[in-house]
Parts: sequence; C-alpha cells; structure tokens
Amino acid sequence: MFLNLETDYAIRIINCLAIADKRMDGKTIALETGVTQRFSLKILHRLVSSGLIKSYKGTKGGYVLARPAGEITLLEVVEKMNGDLAFCKCEGEIGHCTNPQGICRFHAIFDEVSNDLKKSLKKATFDTKNIKK
Repeated sequence: MFLNLETDYAIRIINCLAIADKRMDGKTIALETGVTQRFSLKILHRLVSSGLIKSYKGTKGGYVLARPAGEITLLEVVEKMNGDLAFCKCEGEIGHCTNPQGICRFHAIFDEVSNDLKKSLKKATFDTKNIKK
C-alpha cells in the first residue's frame, strides 16, 4: 500500500509550513518541497479547502498552517487528501467484501492492521519541537 502522490506532496507542504512557522508564497513552497509550482498550487488549494492551511491574497499573501503544527496529525492530512484510510477495500462503510460466501476470515485482521496504522498516524504531528532524528 502506497500513499498517492498528492498525499505525499501534501505532507511535504504541511511539513514545510510547520518548519518555516511563517507565511510562505506558493513559489517558495514549491522550491522548498521539490513539487512543481503548478502541482503545489493545486494541492495548496485542496489543503485550504480542507481547513488545514489558510491563504492570504495580495503582495504580502501566501499560506500558513490553520492551526498549530502540533495539532495537525499525519492521519488528518492523509484522510483529507485520500479519504478514509483502510488497509483493504472491503473495510469501512463504502467497502464491500468480494468473497461470495460473505465476509472472509481475514477481515478482522485487516481491520486490526488499519486501526493500528490509524493510531500510529494520529500520534504523529507536525510539531517541529519533537522531531526524531
């Protein structure tokens, strides 16, 4: 299982804003994260729409985190960009098991793996004071 490219870049952008701890313009964000400016603007728009960052227009415009970095979790960014996180497509309300005999014997373990992953991602924030090296 891999994160899609937009989610990977969204994580980079949120992290960049957390480290900078100040307003940044789209061009600088693109340069700092290695994301093309066009693609970073698309992702920035989604992050603004999701309420994770704020945008400001004008000559002193740019982007900042909408909340303190320590309050934004990795899980939140992943789910805002990708939707509900699940290990297997048969999990969750929108999923369905493809087994013609009903829920397969592995469904419970898939749920457990997804829940463990969500717990780990929820613990990880963008707080720069506690960066592990």
